[in-house]
Amino acid sequence: MIKQLPIYFLAILFSGIPLLAQNTVGLLSNNPTKAYEGFNLIYPHNQSTVYLLNNCGEIAHSWDDADNFRPGNMAYLNEDGTLFKAKRLSTSAVNDRIWAGGGGETVELRTWDNELLASYTLNNEQFRLHHDMAPLPNGNLLMIAWELKTGEEAYAAGRDTSLLSQGEVWSERILEWNPNTNSIVWEWSVWDHLVQDFDSTKANYGVVADHPELININYDEHDGHPDWLHINAIDYNETLDQFVLSIPYFNELWVVDHSTTREEATQHEGGNSNKGGDLLFRWGNPMAYNQGTIDDKKFFFQHDTHWIDPKAEDGDKHFGRIALFNNRLATNLSTGNVINTAFNTATNNYELSEGTFMPNNFEQIYKHPQNESELRAASNSVSSFQVLPNDNVLFCSGRRGYSYEINPDDQVIWEYFTPLKAGQPVPQGDMSIELSNNLTFRMTRYPADHPAFSGRDMTGKGFIELNPDTEFCGTLSVDVAELEDTDFIKVYPNPVADLLTIDWQGNDAQTLYLYDYLGRLQLTINKDTNKTVLDVNSLSSGVYFLSTSNQVIEKILVH
Repeated sequence: MIKQLPIYFLAILFSGIPLLAQNTVGLLSNNPTKAYEGFNLIYPHNQSTVYLLNNCGEIAHSWDDADNFRPGNMAYLNEDGTLFKAKRLSTSAVNDRIWAGGGGETVELRTWDNELLASYTLNNEQFRLHHDMAPLPNGNLLMIAWELKTGEEAYAAGRDTSLLSQGEVWSERILEWNPNTNSIVWEWSVWDHLVQDFDSTKANYGVVADHPELININYDEHDGHPDWLHINAIDYNETLDQFVLSIPYFNELWVVDHSTTREEATQHEGGNSNKGGDLLFRWGNPMAYNQGTIDDKKFFFQHDTHWIDPKAEDGDKHFGRIALFNNRLATNLSTGNVINTAFNTATNNYELSEGTFMPNNFEQIYKHPQNESELRAASNSVSSFQVLPNDNVLFCSGRRGYSYEINPDDQVIWEYFTPLKAGQPVPQGDMSIELSNNLTFRMTRYPADHPAFSGRDMTGKGFIELNPDTEFCGTLSVDVAELEDTDFIKVYPNPVADLLTIDWQGNDAQTLYLYDYLGRLQLTINKDTNKTVLDVNSLSSGVYFLSTSNQVIEKILVH
């Protein structure tokens, strides 16, 4: 007898129709055969826990912390299962010398079991960690820090005094922390790479347009606020030994050489590209270095700037490609953008054309395909965009706490709504969450075969939301209905402990697929003869489903 899943599961599996639509928080929809298999790392604001969720919205793992801590803002999972996380005290925004959105304080290295291995804190009168960090292959960590400069220091460096509305400016510094020695082993500072054409009697004077490798201390889109640059993302490319920075108040990304010595990083020579710590590449707004016009501006307060594949070699599909979330492209419109930086491996440099860096435009632009969802998919701050290995893309519209996955056919195939309100879990069915109530800085999907998960219990361990609908993701606790006999396949024994026989009764050539209960493909079975015997000893005990390309034909119990 053919045993067929309930209609709603078939809709998920084969037609692209999302799961039942009653969920208001947590998992909203899932097409498990089209969504990229993996685990989703989130670190929502207004609370202290880092969550790793499976594609059913279940908690596969978490790292808890004391209630008086808040994100500061990112967490990263390493291949050995350790976790870098940034945090701050919930009270550290009130009276601290340096504070703006994204402010951090402490970074920690923790084991999979949440044991503290190392910690570094920086929040004083001159420096403060903030926003993001980038793990390095050697176990070190690149961190972003605001660096307060007094009005006198800024004026001496050529800052226009009309841009010192609060009598100071915050520069930026990148620090490389070695957790094993708890020391800063390398650093790079914006202040070492300035140019200005405002005052010929002050330092850094020159023709801005002639020096795209330098940073114009008087370019300002923040009305003279001390938080002049607001670097909100950093990512490291181990193939090139470079890092990329997101500068939202310049509407640019910058690429810097990491191969320099500490001294060379302060200079204009040295390193693989022989540019010292000067900018190797910048893109998004050539007006920031007195080139182009408003029509050449491509970025609008972008976030999550990163290499798609930081390990890609020259000739690989994603070599040199950078992705980001373009927050304010238009009113109620945010997009995911990809650029091809066209790094020249022969010269170890990026190409300029008529004074501006190539390319002229984005290589790809992604957005939510449904107009009625654009408002929810738009976010004027925070947020993330990830190109997945199967060419799907994953968005997190941060101020809405709304994450969604799109496949190359422009279908929304997975959606998740962070089920927190001011840091507190809400019950399933809640519809009271408003803008920024469930602020989620980013969502990052790690592949199911990521080394960190090897040998670890990755089964679901409950949900963030209260009163969860535990059957929503097709856990298949419902009974299956018996339908008419099939005329081309028999499967036995069922339940099965070791050898499963598939007997093709007709001559139709069929390819069969075996899925687990989460809809993850486990086996592809081609018809070589009229009878196939499968050894299922390698499968975990549980429920599986045998299907053709358009129909589930058998529920199989593996002991």
